[in-house]
Amino acid sequence: MLFSNALIGLREGLEAVLVVSILVAFLVRTERRRALPLVWAGVGVAVALSVGLGAVLTYTAATLSFEAQEAFGGIASIIAVAFVTGMIFWMRRAGRTLAAQLRGQLDEALQLGPVAVATVAFLAVAREGMETAVFFFSSVQSAGGGTVLPLVGFLIGITISILLGWLLYAGAIKVNLSKFFTVTGVLLVFVAAGVFAYGVHDLQEASLLPGLHTLAFDVSAYVPPNSWYGSLLKGIFNFSPETTVLEAVVWVGYVVIVLPLFLRPHRGAARPVETRTGDAK
Repeated sequence: MLFSNALIGLREGLEAVLVVSILVAFLVRTERRRALPLVWAGVGVAVALSVGLGAVLTYTAATLSFEAQEAFGGIASIIAVAFVTGMIFWMRRAGRTLAAQLRGQLDEALQLGPVAVATVAFLAVAREGMETAVFFFSSVQSAGGGTVLPLVGFLIGITISILLGWLLYAGAIKVNLSKFFTVTGVLLVFVAAGVFAYGVHDLQEASLLPGLHTLAFDVSAYVPPNSWYGSLLKGIFNFSPETTVLEAVVWVGYVVIVLPLFLRPHRGAARPVETRTGDAK
């Protein structure tokens, strides 16, 4: 669980940190520092809302019956997959023009007033935060209800993203963000495929989908769930030694469809992604 959750925390965290860095750099560069507290207020509200959503999802599920928990968890897992899939394609498409878009939005907001400025910052961060909250809940469900490992993983990833974002802002390091988001995007495709399969299994447990006892394979004799390598495969890819036919179909189908689409070349002349948030100043 640590690796997959840390990867989500790193990816989502770095996106949010880059967005905030671009907004802050723009205000500093244009000598509008008085608007900085409004940006941080919007960021704070977005973070609080995301944490609240994660808490509500996690602790609401505990009050449900077993079948209702499985149904709730399965639906949340599929929603998390939709969010993560949208996120990796959105960054692939919009990453090259993200800084210019945000600067334009903030410039317009500054003319409208303080509420508009806080709203731009809120919306920019809330997207990543809400996605992370849903994925956190899905991870808690796949971990058997334990919140410690998913939370530690997310915190590790988010901490690293904040450090990287600060170093980028300060100009201390340069990172090819295009390659970074491509590599993490490929890894997330496989992570999302595992979450998708786990969500389907939950729906089978809830009797909302058929085929719970129709196995595609059973390798539990070779990959015991309690072994270190079984736990590793489970933690990274949500791999189950006893995989139903439907789980296998959705896992393979997701990877076969999404991975080639994600890796296909950009149309038109590609412009490199900004590698320093200081460039937005």
